Amino acid sequence: MNPHIITVIPGDGIGQEVIPAAVCVLETLNLPLVFSQAEAGFGAFERTGNALPAETLRLCEDSAAILFGATQSPMSKIQGYQSPILTLRHHFDLFANLRPASSENIDLLIVRENTEGLYSRRERIEDAGQTAVAERVITARASARIARAACELALKRRGRLTIVHKANVLKETCGLFRRIAFEVAAEYPTLAVEEVLVDTAAMLLVQNPSRFDVIVTTNLFGDILSDLAAGLTGGLGIAPSANVGGKHPALFEPVHGSAPDIAGKGVADPRAAILSAAMMLDWLGYAQAAASVTRAARQTAHAGSIAITTEQIIERLLEESPHAH
Repeated sequence: MNPHIITVIPGDGIGQEVIPAAVCVLETLNLPLVFSQAEAGFGAFERTGNALPAETLRLCEDSAAILFGATQSPMSKIQGYQSPILTLRHHFDLFANLRPASSENIDLLIVRENTEGLYSRRERIEDAGQTAVAERVITARASARIARAACELALKRRGRLTIVHKANVLKETCGLFRRIAFEVAAEYPTLAVEEVLVDTAAMLLVQNPSRFDVIVTTNLFGDILSDLAAGLTGGLGIAPSANVGGKHPALFEPVHGSAPDIAGKGVADPRAAILSAAMMLDWLGYAQAAASVTRAARQTAHAGSIAITTEQIIERLLEESPHAH
């Protein structure tokens, strides 16, 4: 079997610590994986003037998958800086952001449209700097393919799909998303399909998260709801995600950010990065190894140290996995 080339991009802040921990876990497995190190992020921008250097993009194009840490995006606009994550999502058309949330009584998956909405980077200043305008872009094409991806995933899970929107207020943009999502869902008669307004979905996630199976929604709503779901299942330290599209390489990253307040202290929780690596294994076709890594990570409490937590996960993996050595 030809090896799978994985481009590893630690990025900024704690990404520099948790991604090497995830690679360490992956290297325990007897799998044909080859890791190529690359740089991206605000640190790369400060050093080179480019947050996503051309060599990094070339490595990604030649890879089976990308394992990304975190990026420290500035709060105000800086000339020439563009988020490497948004750039990679658009370059490879990674239209589906998959964010699972799991605990003893919760098992849900948020399927977030990943390429448009309010993250379309269409903003402008008007009225001599007194008015800022952002355009929310929703298309039938993007709505249809994210709805189809969610339906296919729901078929493999418990067969329940929740379409989340705000069409009662955003009648054109959310109205289009809602209409297309229901049209696609109608092609899957065995699914139980419902719709919930985004504010109500936030309340229900807190009150009764077990009622949800697969949630499909637009970009910003999915971003916010997935952080809420992470808060219900142990926090961002154990929240993984996948960015997937068609034939292009997929990108896997922990949901948390660069956390500059704790970067370099060795205390960050590596489990979100390790669980993201497990999602990558599953996407590459190593389902058994992915399940083993997921169990090992979820059965291990964060010891307050990246090194100790990673060591404990590897010990669990060695005990149970036929793939480990």
